[in-house]
Amino acid sequence: MKKRALDIRFPLVRLLRVFGQLATVVLFQAVSSGEERHNVLFIAVDDLRVELGCYGNAHVISPNIDRLAEQGTLFERAYCQQTVCNPSRASLLTGLRPDRLGVWDLFTHFRQNLPEVVTLPQRFKQVGYHSQCVGKIFHNWRQDDWRGDRVSWSEPEFLHYATHGADDAQLDGVLPPNLASGADGIECRDVPDEAYYDGRVAAKAVEALRSAKKRAQPFFLAVGFWKPHTPFNAPKKYWDWYDRATVPVPVHLDPPKSVPELAMTRSRYDGRSKPEELREMHHGHLAAISYLDTQIGKVLDELDRLELRDNTIIVFWSDHGLHLGEHGLTRKTTAFELDAAVPMIIATPEHRAGQRSPALVELLDVYPTLMELCRIEAPHRLEGRSLVPLLEDPDAAFKPGVLTQTPRPNYPKGKRPEVMGYSLRTDRFRYTEWRDFDSGELRARELYDHGIDSLETVNLAPVEQYQSYLPELAEQLEALVRP
Repeated sequence: MKKRALDIRFPLVRLLRVFGQLATVVLFQAVSSGEERHNVLFIAVDDLRVELGCYGNAHVISPNIDRLAEQGTLFERAYCQQTVCNPSRASLLTGLRPDRLGVWDLFTHFRQNLPEVVTLPQRFKQVGYHSQCVGKIFHNWRQDDWRGDRVSWSEPEFLHYATHGADDAQLDGVLPPNLASGADGIECRDVPDEAYYDGRVAAKAVEALRSAKKRAQPFFLAVGFWKPHTPFNAPKKYWDWYDRATVPVPVHLDPPKSVPELAMTRSRYDGRSKPEELREMHHGHLAAISYLDTQIGKVLDELDRLELRDNTIIVFWSDHGLHLGEHGLTRKTTAFELDAAVPMIIATPEHRAGQRSPALVELLDVYPTLMELCRIEAPHRLEGRSLVPLLEDPDAAFKPGVLTQTPRPNYPKGKRPEVMGYSLRTDRFRYTEWRDFDSGELRARELYDHGIDSLETVNLAPVEQYQSYLPELAEQLEALVRP
């Protein structure tokens, strides 16, 4: 009887495999021949907080991203899943939260824990798209065994496997002098755009679009820029776009009142004692944004020149935000609004241009959105929600709250976190719990009322008149942490 059961089982397994292969063939044929599919231009940037002209920051010169916002839907309140590069990118690109992936640091590749997970570009590749990576999309792991994610792409990635600090100006002949202070790698040199990595990424992306135009196949082209991540070393002409004397600098340079120590990082910064250094840092940051914007403009212009725009979905996003003296901090890895909030724009051929959505959304929502827009079945359960209803009606009800997290230590270096900060953003509040990661024991909590304190300067969790809000916020947070 046992042998008879096996005789029935093996043909069934083979039959299922055949059906799977036939399904793949049908999907590929739909893409490559009879049914036209949208292309996807997927633009990722690094450390860009919500500071752009299209987000109401008139001091920022960002005409190309602003133009994209006029052509698509700008999400006014988008949030990352973790406030550091690798976990944030891994989460978006797999459609899973950091705790599900077991990725909380810069060193762990998501396939170490979930080797069979299907990434967003991999899914496009599976159904017949030419999937290509130019620049930093996955984290720039430097280990030989984990360079990008080869299975996700149709050809080898074009990626600089090094730290951001290795982005030194490359130029034939004598390098012009650095006209900036040099503090923290800040540079102002009179060099062409291609002297730095992002200029070369833009040039390679333009080449990729030209190749895609000749290919009888839809494309998923991911273009990843490094700016405005430090060091602030944009070419001199972008520094010249700004008058340093008028560059705005933050006024809230102290930690929030009653903030728990867990909420802070060791990247402390005393901007009051270094006013000139603070202003130079913000000047360099603005120059880096404008340099980035120009590179993005080169790619968008080529898309138009090749007459590909009418059949291309464009997604623009940043992996997390950044502190530049605010709260007395520099860098990221906090649960504050400045690190958690990100710019995000989606432009499609079908949906109205110039829309703005006030809905609370997450980077986690990008994967299911592209699956729906391109009529592709998701390969596994995705933890985000498609944004298509907001593309159709930007004022539609969507999510009551979104979740961002950050561990302590803030760079666990391959180990499990000791403490995790889980931060819930609702329409009015930011509520954060710091929990022992293994036991779940509450260590500390924060509450900020964005109705009266958008800069998050006072932790209201200990304040008596706010106690009645805490149980409901805690319950809402728990539903996201433990769905």
